[in-house]
Amino acid sequence: MSGSGRHRRRARIALPVAAAGVAATVAAALLTSSAGAAPALPRPTVTPAATSPSPAELTRRVTGALAGDDLPGEGKRSALSGSTDTGSRVDAKIIGGSTTGISTAPWMAQLHYYDDRGTAATTDDIGFFCGGAVVAPTKILTAAHCVKGYNWRAHGAVVTGTAQLPSAEGDLHGGTVSGVWRQWHHASYSARTIDNDMAVLTLPSPVRATPIRLTTAGDTASYTAGRSARVYGWGRTSSTSQDGSQVLKTATLPIQSDATCARTYGTDFVKGHMVCAGPPATGSDAGTTSACNGDSGGPLVVNNRIVGVVSWGVKDCVERGAHSVFAKVSGYVGATYPRIDDSDLSGDHRADLWLRKASNTTGYSRDSKGTSFAARRSWGSWKGVNTVLQTDLNRDGHQDLVYRRSSDGDVFWTRYVISSGAWSTKRVFDNWKSRTRIVAPGDVTGDYLPDLLSVDSAGVLWIYPGKGNGTFASRVKAGTGWNQYDTVRGHGDFNGDGRTDLIARTKGKGYVYLYKGTGKAGTAAFAGRVKVRTWTAKTYNTLVTPGDVTGDGRADLLARKPNGTLYLYRGTGKATSEIFATRTSVGTDFKQYDILG
Repeated sequence: MSGSGRHRRRARIALPVAAAGVAATVAAALLTSSAGAAPALPRPTVTPAATSPSPAELTRRVTGALAGDDLPGEGKRSALSGSTDTGSRVDAKIIGGSTTGISTAPWMAQLHYYDDRGTAATTDDIGFFCGGAVVAPTKILTAAHCVKGYNWRAHGAVVTGTAQLPSAEGDLHGGTVSGVWRQWHHASYSARTIDNDMAVLTLPSPVRATPIRLTTAGDTASYTAGRSARVYGWGRTSSTSQDGSQVLKTATLPIQSDATCARTYGTDFVKGHMVCAGPPATGSDAGTTSACNGDSGGPLVVNNRIVGVVSWGVKDCVERGAHSVFAKVSGYVGATYPRIDDSDLSGDHRADLWLRKASNTTGYSRDSKGTSFAARRSWGSWKGVNTVLQTDLNRDGHQDLVYRRSSDGDVFWTRYVISSGAWSTKRVFDNWKSRTRIVAPGDVTGDYLPDLLSVDSAGVLWIYPGKGNGTFASRVKAGTGWNQYDTVRGHGDFNGDGRTDLIARTKGKGYVYLYKGTGKAGTAAFAGRVKVRTWTAKTYNTLVTPGDVTGDGRADLLARKPNGTLYLYRGTGKATSEIFATRTSVGTDFKQYDILG
């Protein structure tokens, strides 16, 4: 960041320019439910209480950001490839348009960043503002140029639930302020070219704001030239003033064709990664409708789905013939969605392993270290249980467990309740004793709410659409013939299209198939199977899909040999026989466990 002197502007918003020890305390008493006792459970490794700043600290960050005049990514924009005038390519920025209320865009989020650098001087402080969108109760989608190089956990604050910016004194005008737990930006983001400009912030606790969904990987209709899209933000409202809008603004922008964008920006525009929108700017505020500085990271919306993220544009936003440029969301769903649906036991973006020891029925978890697992920690006795699955049914960012009781087949959901700091358990299904398979793969139906699947004794695969609160809509039949498989597993996206998939293995011959999710319900939920491996039970007697073990955004698979050696098959994102990379041993002592989930 540039170290220019700081001063308080008339605008109350910093205007960014893009381009540029495990806590194992066991509960003192067994949890209870209407159906009886449940196992004692440890607290999560990372809890919100340990990560959330105080309200006073969050308010300090907000007011500091409001007074700031710094620019995310500043100083890295001078070498945009192919530009004839590199100095004019700065941020996508709303001139024109109209003010709107939070009821029309309840998912809008304000991202405030303030770092006083630990000194008494103000000349080295960093303060700026970006927009974002709530895409899950604990997830904010924004631009990578607002995130990369900054420590949002230490210096960030997110305000939701209000259309008005906070006052200089910290009045949130009915909004809610949150800290940031984790941050992610696209691994290939370039501050020089502003390519791959996608990021996700994870909050420590759910917000009440209604989420908005991303578009799908296969969406082309939303990007048809002339299609109307809406952009939202609090950025500059004039090319001649640095003042931002104190109230949320929106504007309708027509989508432009790739050819038009390329004619305008040359090789600075990357087809497939970017989309531009808006009528050609007139050279002045009059007749121009455009995003502007301070709108960075905000959403471009078509049919209530995010199709773009405000990324970059031209200096002062109104250069004749220019259009606003957005990161094209359809091209990044595969990389971004795993970061939206990435709950795990230890809260570090890597899926962990849950096990039960056969000899004493003790449950254990082992935190992923990327390509190996840490030492196990005990979860107490899990006697009388024959299935344990990891999921996050209420989308609060903390991993839940779903388990089945052996005696009567009743299925229970146990979750960590953030507000009370304790676990709670409830029965979600009665008498699933005859179900041959139960799967918790995530969101199958495309509504961002995790679902449960089961195979009944007749081989019918059923989808139970989740409602996000541990209850389910009426079951939907997805197919028949599923008792041909000795294994049906899934947790996440195996082929990189942002949709939840299944892995199934036939009995006897051991053919392993990928069932690619479509994001639909019913018999259309999965595309035709694709054979990806041949692994009989003599090769591997257990296949486990806990999710993204390595933390690279792709679902992985664990396979156990009869002798107890467990192998990690890292996902590649390919829907072919190359779906997994070369196996890596993660241990030889896994024969002792009778449940792995």
